[in-house]
Amino acid sequence: MTNYTRMYRFGITPWESYGKAARAGIAALLDREVADRPQPPGRALDIGCGRGRFTPELAQRGWQAVGIDYVPAAIRAARQHGDAGVTYVIGDVTDLRTTGLGTFGFFLDIGCFQGFDAEQRRAVGEGVTALAEPDATLLMLEFGPTRLRNMIGGVSQDEVEAAFPGWELLSVEPAQTAGLGWPMNKSKPQWYRLRRQAA
Repeated sequence: MTNYTRMYRFGITPWESYGKAARAGIAALLDREVADRPQPPGRALDIGCGRGRFTPELAQRGWQAVGIDYVPAAIRAARQHGDAGVTYVIGDVTDLRTTGLGTFGFFLDIGCFQGFDAEQRRAVGEGVTALAEPDATLLMLEFGPTRLRNMIGGVSQDEVEAAFPGWELLSVEPAQTAGLGWPMNKSKPQWYRLRRQAA
């Protein structure tokens, strides 16, 4: 996990470049989430929010948006934006149960989950489930398990489902690679959409 601290320090943040290039596609997916809910849509958590590239997009669509990241410098930068309706917190996404953040109806993860090992992925899944309201949805953008996995991360569909046993996988859709430089553009990114099943 300390890799992200170094990457911010040296200005290596490819996920931010991707966010600019893929903005229209991401916006369409977030619009779909809003359309599936009564208004206002409720609370949303941006998992591994970094410097707040996507968290304001949630607030602009009516969510009470919270972004969480363990890199203090990233959270400080996010807070400097002064985005209305957004709260940023420093926290460990593998230990969401202890954050005291309350519950959420929507979770967004753009490239965070893919960087963890199996135990950490399971911990993320347990934490998200603990904070999830009934019928909550989770939207994840993750690299696939290519031969570059040791360098850039990645997960398979089976690994996603294993971390979220109480969730229904609604869809898996290929994500665009425009805006991702090498080797990320060889990572076969996928959008996963899941819904928490009734207990």
